[in-house]
Amino acid sequence: MAIALVLVLIVVGSVLFHFLSPWWWTPIASNWDYIDNTIIITFWITGVVFAAVVLFMAYCVFRFRHREGNRAAYEPESKRLEWWLTVVTAAGVTALLVPGLFVWSRFINVPSDATEVEVVGQQWQWSYRLPGKDGKLGTSDTRDVTPENPLGVIASDPNGQDDVVVEAADLHLPVGKPVKMLLRSIDVLHDFYVPEFRAKMDMVPGSVTYFWFTPTKTGTFQVLCAELCGQGHPLMRGVVMVDTEQDYLAWLGEQQTFAELSAPQQTGSVDQTPRETTASGSKISARLETVEAR
Repeated sequence: MAIALVLVLIVVGSVLFHFLSPWWWTPIASNWDYIDNTIIITFWITGVVFAAVVLFMAYCVFRFRHREGNRAAYEPESKRLEWWLTVVTAAGVTALLVPGLFVWSRFINVPSDATEVEVVGQQWQWSYRLPGKDGKLGTSDTRDVTPENPLGVIASDPNGQDDVVVEAADLHLPVGKPVKMLLRSIDVLHDFYVPEFRAKMDMVPGSVTYFWFTPTKTGTFQVLCAELCGQGHPLMRGVVMVDTEQDYLAWLGEQQTFAELSAPQQTGSVDQTPRETTASGSKISARLETVEAR
């Protein structure tokens, strides 16, 4: 009786915690509200199954408890029960998968007016590349990555000369405009994740993955790495700021292009180590020291 009561209390407590919990959705900063709807559908289906299974266990514990003179009936098979379990399970799995297929279809069909932004993951920092005045990103190759060219932009590609390079710094995006995020890793597996954007994707070395979204709310949002990527994984964080059009253009005007960053090396400047690269290295060293201290 006590065990059956505990099982019932587990179900009641779980349901109350779900509806009364102060931890709910974070503020939505993108157009992916139907991802939240898909999650709610998943909660309802899995919640009903959880409650039904646990309450059935409580019923069995109480109904078939030990009593003097009772004998258990041996029934190794029940085709009727097997059919019921097969049909109900198939219906539940279908209800879980179908909404996800519609979401995935919209997830990978990028609008024609979306602006491409490249995200580069590296142990343990985030860097970005935005198209310049020509509106096109130049090609890149991991084999071209050097201290002077940390994102591996191919110098011979004219489309890459005016690309805006943001190394180990914050990314800014304009509000209300669709963005296609091209995800690239230059060392190990990473995962670019901003919870408020309702979108995340693995970054696989040697390939380019992508997703798109439309920022709908201005603000500052934290970037997380959702894939274990080494010793400094917990510190691999960044910031994405969604700005008004005016603020975004002001920030963009302050950034350097690939041509500007590579100009000192091409002209034979005495200082062959870019300050941005040195600062980036210092940040990584400081993060590693913090991890080792912990």
